[in-house]
Amino acid sequence: MTKTLLGKIAPERVRSLDIERPPKDLIEGFKALGDATGIVSDVMDHLGIAGTLPGSLLRPTIPGATIVGPAMTLRNTVMTGHPVDNARAHRNGMAEIEAHNIAEQGDVLVIEGVPGLSNMGGISAQVAKRQGEIGAIVSGGVRDVAHSRRVGFPVWATEVSPITGKWRIETIEINGPVQIEGIRVNPGDLVVADDTGVCFIPRDRAREVLELSRKRAAAEDARCDAIDRGVAIRDLPSAS
Repeated sequence: MTKTLLGKIAPERVRSLDIERPPKDLIEGFKALGDATGIVSDVMDHLGIAGTLPGSLLRPTIPGATIVGPAMTLRNTVMTGHPVDNARAHRNGMAEIEAHNIAEQGDVLVIEGVPGLSNMGGISAQVAKRQGEIGAIVSGGVRDVAHSRRVGFPVWATEVSPITGKWRIETIEINGPVQIEGIRVNPGDLVVADDTGVCFIPRDRAREVLELSRKRAAAEDARCDAIDRGVAIRDLPSAS
């Protein structure tokens, strides 16, 4: 299907309409690990990949939610002009609707946002859900949390704020590199998120991370089984 923009952002600010996404088997492999950001984070440490942020910083709006999918990225900045003047002139610089418009099933919207303001609200979350996105990661504020919960769209955000970004925020790029609390995320990188935190895995390292994560998960399962069987602490399999 041919993708066309809605005109909410200059076409040259959309770096790509069709990002390169990880293969489906990789995504399914990470899903099979369950809520595994701890395991994935350990593996990334061993491989020297910086890409994990704690759940205390990126707080999930729906407890128990777990998502795995490719990043579709968006970058916001502070809009020029006074918010009152912008509101009276109906100058709305936000353009996440363009990202929803070109999203594919299973995408995760990753927003480098503006702190203290809402970079995404409930209606935006509902549109994202309808378009097939499975969640959003936002460095900055979001609002209408009850709405996004009601439609079953999980969001991990650094802040919650009722202050609208409509007259205060301008979207300056879609599907370019973004910085999420010091972590560089490129479109198509793999996002793994659960109650514990968020892992951003570079697309070209995802298979390597998955293979080692499977081994670590199997080792942890064996250790847990030994604990359940009453094996003495001194005889438990060592943690790797």
